[in-house]
Amino acid sequence: MMKDETIICRCEDVTWGEIRQALEKGYTTLDEIKRVTRAGMGRCQGTTCRRIILREIAKFCHKKIEEVAIPTFRPPTKPVKLGILAGDDDE
Repeated sequence: MMKDETIICRCEDVTWGEIRQALEKGYTTLDEIKRVTRAGMGRCQGTTCRRIILREIAKFCHKKIEEVAIPTFRPPTKPVKLGILAGDDDE
């Protein structure tokens, strides 16, 4: 059994305890877990933690991992220059 202090998402510093609490509150999809804990939203975009979280959701919901919904990916609809995001008006 994993300890609550175990860090699952290294980028956002999210622990197993935070994910477990979200599951207990009824958040049982990866999208929901991401929204309430920020797990999988860091620099690696879930590359290191996504599979672990999916496995834990499956265990909690008594499902096979293949039955757990994969997250929705939302790429930008058009390219955005970093200067615009940073507020640089010298375009």
